[in-house]
Amino acid sequence: MRVLIDCLSYSQQKVTLCIRMYILGKNCLLETRQMSTLNLKYRIYFVTFFVLLRSPQNFTKAGEQDAVRCDTQTQLIRRGCKREEIISPENNLKIVQGDSLSTLSNQPEPVQLSPQKISLRQRSGHSTTFSVSFKRAEGYPVDLYYLMDLSYSMKDDLKNVKELGKDLFAALNTITKYAQIGFGAFVDKTVLPYTNINKEKLLKPCDENDQHCQAAFGYRHVLNMTPSEDEFKNKVTEQSISGNLDSPEGSLDAMMQAAVCGDKIGWRNSSTRLIVLTTDAGFHMAGDGKLAGILEPNDKQCYMENNLYSKSSEMDYPSVGQLAMQLEKNNIQPIFAVTKEVENVYKQLSKMIPKSEVGVLSSDSKNVVQLIKSAYNRLSSKVTLTHDNLPANVRVVYTPKCDHAGPPGDSEGVCDNVRVGQEISFDVTVTATSCMEDKSFTIRPLGIKDTLTVTLSTNCECQCVDPQNSSHPHCTGKGQVSCGICSCSEGSIGQFCECSIGAKDERTLRASCQRQNGTECEGRGDCVCGRCKCHTTESGSSYHGDFCECDDEHCEKFLNKLCGGRGKCNCGKCECDGGYEGSACQCRVSEEGCRTLNNTVCYGRGTCKCNRCECREGYQNPRCQTCLGCTDPCQTKLNCIECLGFESGPFKKNCTVACSKSIYHEMVDQSTIQSRKCQQKDSDGCWIKFNLDQLVGEDNYKAEILKQRDCPEPPSVTAIIGGSIASVALIGILLLMLIKLLIYMKDLKEFRKFENEKKKSKWAEVR
Repeated sequence: MRVLIDCLSYSQQKVTLCIRMYILGKNCLLETRQMSTLNLKYRIYFVTFFVLLRSPQNFTKAGEQDAVRCDTQTQLIRRGCKREEIISPENNLKIVQGDSLSTLSNQPEPVQLSPQKISLRQRSGHSTTFSVSFKRAEGYPVDLYYLMDLSYSMKDDLKNVKELGKDLFAALNTITKYAQIGFGAFVDKTVLPYTNINKEKLLKPCDENDQHCQAAFGYRHVLNMTPSEDEFKNKVTEQSISGNLDSPEGSLDAMMQAAVCGDKIGWRNSSTRLIVLTTDAGFHMAGDGKLAGILEPNDKQCYMENNLYSKSSEMDYPSVGQLAMQLEKNNIQPIFAVTKEVENVYKQLSKMIPKSEVGVLSSDSKNVVQLIKSAYNRLSSKVTLTHDNLPANVRVVYTPKCDHAGPPGDSEGVCDNVRVGQEISFDVTVTATSCMEDKSFTIRPLGIKDTLTVTLSTNCECQCVDPQNSSHPHCTGKGQVSCGICSCSEGSIGQFCECSIGAKDERTLRASCQRQNGTECEGRGDCVCGRCKCHTTESGSSYHGDFCECDDEHCEKFLNKLCGGRGKCNCGKCECDGGYEGSACQCRVSEEGCRTLNNTVCYGRGTCKCNRCECREGYQNPRCQTCLGCTDPCQTKLNCIECLGFESGPFKKNCTVACSKSIYHEMVDQSTIQSRKCQQKDSDGCWIKFNLDQLVGEDNYKAEILKQRDCPEPPSVTAIIGGSIASVALIGILLLMLIKLLIYMKDLKEFRKFENEKKKSKWAEVR
């Protein structure tokens, strides 16, 4: 619809009539008058009408897609949309819980991370950045679990550890007043090939001279977390050495159980949790259990009965990944106190377990207290912020704000050398790339209980204030307006619900707008009453065709101009101006480059385009003179040559019809054509010699045929008869000789038999 108004009549009647015609979808051209002469009252009346026409419901022009409603704010305002009618949801951040950071740890639950809960509502693809603060509370509780290898090689170390309690508590008291220590021990699985399963050896796996040797075991929990130095000393003093066969130990088994059996170990909810593993050997891991026929994988559950790991001989060792996951989940930081021989092994292990440290034990473990203190300081001064349970299509980037900040990262943010009581912060940027509602994930410092829960939702629907009228005039009274677009009632379809389905169903009507069961109107128009109503393109022109399959903007370009600027684009193909040709009208019409020596164009075997020959299949450029892939004409034209030159062969009866149009021939004594020489055998067995010259065109030849054929001489009848008789006679003689030979052989046999009988007769007479 378009209203053509040069000037306006001051007749109210004509103005009203024009408006009515506009509403009915007709064009209106009013009389030419000066706008200034229009009565002020009518001018206001008319202008008000056109302001209403640019309301949100009438924002799209005829043929435009509803998708043009979504654009940048600048473009929407330029197209006439009022700023107050533009719906552009802003990102919203709400701090649900933001308790202040604690300075001292004298509170029951000291706060080291703030805020604790955040709610985000943002647009898909947009980012929201917020700040997270962290401060190490002074005197924060520490739970230390001493996990010791009691295999026979650690005999000397056990003696020193029994005297360790006082120094260990003294070191922890310099860190916090709320320290607790637990104790556990491990060796290995009590099955072959790890442990000798002889009954006596299971009970006493050490040397015979050792009186203090306990039975073989996998992992034993000895002491719950306790603040008592005496209790720790007494329990450790009761321990004695044990033994096994192979060098690697079951340390991963022991660490897994210490991590997942929190209620039995006695870990506190608000504390820094440490496992100190002391050993002089490597470790078994997932898959090693197959050596003992143990195939059941480790399930990361607690199996502690009477302080012993009850499924040590039934379940495989955990993998490094499983152990790392459970340590991180339970906020446990391991310290590997190992001998120099296995230092590199545990350094590699430490790289795969977040928040872990490795220290080198002296040969008798006397330096273990200093080692633990140094490792704790390194662990506690490094703050690593990361996340858990991140929803799909959500990206989080951490930017540390501290003196010794690591680089921004999308998996973690790191601040190093953080002092007790020093407040640091991280800028956290959250981006969601798809629609979601109330998806949550947690952000937390590794090894610390405090967490931040982020609840994320996205704005994927326009928050429109729609009229409640279910029969809105904009929708022809057959639907309601939803964000400026008609939502039609049952039985009506169309952009303005103007089409009644009637006896047909909606599927049938829409199917008539699909080409070869494809996309409706090729995605370039709306199906209105069973016919495509095409949209306009971005440049303002319209798609066209029965299925909107055509546009006039996507033809081939030349010199960065559509159709080279020398033609018109129509449905994806260039229609060139006079004197130009080519797929992009890039060439002047000319045949100079296609002319042959005999002044033909491409020898009649191709077309001249852009001053170059485009040859038919098989013929070669540049002039389509030769055909490398064609069948040999000496063979294909043989039947015609035979009938034209000698009136014989398959085409004898219709030679003129079959051959006169493709071959012009001459009978000659000597050929003058040198282009193609042929020698073929005809239907009579004679050799025909002829030369061919291809004329203009694809199947047009001149042939010179030698008058004389080379035919083989007929066979001699006398020779054949004589030969036959001689052959029969020879065969007869041979047969007679064969018969004679057989008779002779038989007679010879009879004669010898007779001679033998005669000799027997003479012997009888003498007797």
